[in-house]
Amino acid sequence: MEKSNSIQTKAFVSAIIILFFLLVMTGVLTYIIPSGIYQYQFIDGIKTVVPDSFSYTNADKLPIYRIFTAPIEVLFSDGNTIVIAIILFLLIIGGSIKVLNQIGVIEYLIFIIIQRFKDKRYLLLSLITLIFMSIGAFIGVFEEIIPLVPIMIILSKKLGWDTKIGLGMSVLATGFGFSAAVTNPFTIGVAQQLAELPLFSGFGFRFIIFIVIYFVLIGFLIISAKRIDHGISDDITIESHRIPTKMSLIWFFMLFGMMILSILISPFISFFQDYNLILIAVYFLIAGIGSGLFSTLKSKEVFKTYLKGSLDLAPGIILILLATGVKHLITTGEIIDTILFNVMNTMSDKPSFIAVLGAFFFTLFANFFIGSGSAKAFIIIPLLNPLLDMTGISRQLGVLAFQLGDGFSNLFYPTNAVLLVALGLASFSYPKWFKWTVLLQIIIIILSIIFLYVGFKVGY
Repeated sequence: MEKSNSIQTKAFVSAIIILFFLLVMTGVLTYIIPSGIYQYQFIDGIKTVVPDSFSYTNADKLPIYRIFTAPIEVLFSDGNTIVIAIILFLLIIGGSIKVLNQIGVIEYLIFIIIQRFKDKRYLLLSLITLIFMSIGAFIGVFEEIIPLVPIMIILSKKLGWDTKIGLGMSVLATGFGFSAAVTNPFTIGVAQQLAELPLFSGFGFRFIIFIVIYFVLIGFLIISAKRIDHGISDDITIESHRIPTKMSLIWFFMLFGMMILSILISPFISFFQDYNLILIAVYFLIAGIGSGLFSTLKSKEVFKTYLKGSLDLAPGIILILLATGVKHLITTGEIIDTILFNVMNTMSDKPSFIAVLGAFFFTLFANFFIGSGSAKAFIIIPLLNPLLDMTGISRQLGVLAFQLGDGFSNLFYPTNAVLLVALGLASFSYPKWFKWTVLLQIIIIILSIIFLYVGFKVGY
């Protein structure tokens, strides 16, 4: 666990280089693309773009030095609370996982799972992947599963696989489920509300898409797992000094149960939607320290171990700031609305299906800079509605184009903070991740186009 709970130098440096390059390239774009803005209005407390309100601002270009200060500026800009929350989340999870591993809780849980499924490893892989995909697709969970990533990585290795399979059946599965959304309130729910469609209408076709994506993903994971399968030892045991105390296990399961409950009810209670990330961090903080204090460790050793776990992941803060700095540059440079305006103008006189593809690919592009699905929906859907109406395309299909363009690339773009945190926890470099998932992403793009074409033909 030592290796998987710290950010290794090689993985860290490669991610720094990639993100710094993207930061500079985004800064260059702010000098090439003229600045412009749409007007926004608040409808029922929701900030929404006003169609046909675009205007060029001819604002002064950002000083060159701001390209390099952008990662720091995000800490003091609008939306800084989510950045700070993610940073604190990373440090809290790192400390708790370190303590839980030190006192044997994680190893014990893995041992129990392996004893139950050691002869059905690929069934277990399929079930875990389905569970993670389902919580993404049906209740819109994504970043909340980050605490489970190190556990899945350890399980993967104990089952004879490697780090990437652990990442695949946890964060990759959740992200793909979030994207192949069936009743995801943060993408489908918001987008349909803005498109003035009945909530979660069109369920059937989206459920078919979910099933297809699941079989593609599990096929990809099984093929990858079989390529590196080392087999599982016949005599898996747990060392006596690593067996956690009964009170440590009870405390952990109690807090873990509260975390799962918060995740499950979050789509129905606004408080949990707004503060779930903070609550999960608090659950893990209390679970880690509490389990440590109930263990055989002395209190001083518990806090020392917790601090070391947090410091192991501290370099990840730099990656998060660089990634969010890219978004900050394109926002303060006021070029994202200009790009959107030109894309919408280009699509307005194109054949119907081309317009749908345009909506899909623009959302795919925008996802590089704006990771939040609901934030993109507030920008794109109000502009997409009149375009769809003019070209005779159903708004339901437009929402599907938005949905498919919105999420899958979150597990590919190096500007996504959740992906960076997951890779940091796994000490898995982004270039290795790119190499492993690029073919899968290409397949998903092709399938997305097919889904949209089928939807277009059947009048979805």
